[in-house]
Amino acid sequence: MKFGIIGAGRIGKIHAANVAARKDCSVRFVADADGAAAKTLADETNAKVAEIGAILASSDVDAVAICAPTDMHAELIERAARAKKAIFCEKPVDLSAERVRACLEVVKSAGAKLMVGFNRRFDPNFAAVQARIAAGMIGAVEIVSITSRDPSPPPISYIARSGGLFRDMMIHDFDMARFLLGEEPVSVSAMGSSLVDKAIGAAGDVDTAVVIMETKSGKVAQISNSRRAAYGYDQRVEAHGAKGMIHAANIRETSVEFAGAQGIAGDKVLNFFLERYAAAYRNELDAFVTAIKSGGSPQPDGEDGLRANLLADAAYESWRTGQRVKVV
Repeated sequence: MKFGIIGAGRIGKIHAANVAARKDCSVRFVADADGAAAKTLADETNAKVAEIGAILASSDVDAVAICAPTDMHAELIERAARAKKAIFCEKPVDLSAERVRACLEVVKSAGAKLMVGFNRRFDPNFAAVQARIAAGMIGAVEIVSITSRDPSPPPISYIARSGGLFRDMMIHDFDMARFLLGEEPVSVSAMGSSLVDKAIGAAGDVDTAVVIMETKSGKVAQISNSRRAAYGYDQRVEAHGAKGMIHAANIRETSVEFAGAQGIAGDKVLNFFLERYAAAYRNELDAFVTAIKSGGSPQPDGEDGLRANLLADAAYESWRTGQRVKVV
């Protein structure tokens, strides 16, 4: 499968390298507003630099990986769909649910295949939790608990463009909650504060938040987010059910532990999302390529992206009003 990579930043480099490492795929073109970045990535993946329009018009491109800034995603998806390309797009499709709906209509009308990059579904540990839930290991799910804490906050300039914690950071956890619950949450309650960096609060966002969600049948999910964790990149999930509990713990720098008179000590958890989820990104690409080659529909798709957006919108409204909010 021949790819065009749109966006040569941090995440574009990850996807391009993973494509180039496969025997059944290749990177043909790279586009980025920063010409130097595009050339560097093109050189690294034996590709050529090209404008977005040229990539979409090329008969030598089967699929595009959209790794550009969020505010470009929906338009690029629509252009790629009309150009009859298979589409992989980093989350979110857009910050506006209405804009997402309009974009998905274009994808549907064009008969295009779209996968949205909720990579955590493809983490081997989280995927194993979901598979064992689906196999009935813990019986009927009752409570899902998700912890996601960054080592440190991003720059304020990033906060202003990202859409904020609920739409940028917690959106992964909204998707994971849906993935593990097996049902759609119908109501959301959110609390949030600015405890890590007051400038984040001044920008109208939060850096510390908790969300509780409930499904129609009464299943509950709770999500804890923070922009600060002194011990590294904290990523854990737990599901409790009628027959027991299953959880996935953090990944550490090594599994080595020291036991002595003062207690037991181990290494810190991994400190960066790119290393923590390296396998997830590879598995995500594998799922996309497999689906497209087989004529199937890649998952998670645009509808999954929309559902996560709606949960983020409900969380913001709940935080703003202090009220429980129904998901619409």
